[in-house]
Amino acid sequence: MNLVPAESQGAPTTGQLLLASVAGRGSAAHPYASSDALLRGPSAARNLADLIHFLCILHGRHPGVIDHAAGQAALSEARDWTQAAATAFAAERAYPARLAVAAGPVPSTPGAADSDAVVRGQRHALEMLVRSERKGCATGAAMAVLLDWSGAIRRALDCAALRFGVEVAEPEMDLGAALIGTVDAVAEGPGVQRALFFGAEQILLQHSGLWDLLEARQEARLTA
Repeated sequence: MNLVPAESQGAPTTGQLLLASVAGRGSAAHPYASSDALLRGPSAARNLADLIHFLCILHGRHPGVIDHAAGQAALSEARDWTQAAATAFAAERAYPARLAVAAGPVPSTPGAADSDAVVRGQRHALEMLVRSERKGCATGAAMAVLLDWSGAIRRALDCAALRFGVEVAEPEMDLGAALIGTVDAVAEGPGVQRALFFGAEQILLQHSGLWDLLEARQEARLTA
């Protein structure tokens, strides 16, 4: 990503750039995340069950991306935000776990063992990412998780709750202007800014890869 210096007249802030990156490259930009096949079609129950179980593998373990970021944050602004975010995400993490019980077993799918290995590899990649010593990297990753989760991922989980007869959970995270302000406060120089965006972009790549995998599994079941 080409970053425009914040001090340039009329230039977007770092926080605004992050929001734009998530909107343009995150889960909301993946066609399968809002497709009829996933949310409303005749095979939606199986497809949503797939999503739930793989999200549990990727983000269901504690400590996760946000917890690691909270432990590593050096600047007080980032530390305060990530600690609050970790508390909020603990409740969000419980949501797909409840849905997984209602959805039942992972749908039988050709190549299931390979799929499981892919997602576990993604989780390992995220764990390595948030252990990076680059200042700002873990914070950027945590912010991308929350922003992406609160959009298309949360909408799909709510759709699954309605499908499986589970009460739709009230969102625990109110991102709003606080996140933008935190991003702008911690991005104190080009190096931190680059690390922050690197962390965020790696999360978006992994989430996009998850949607690709889920779509491929759906297609494999159709042709089996």
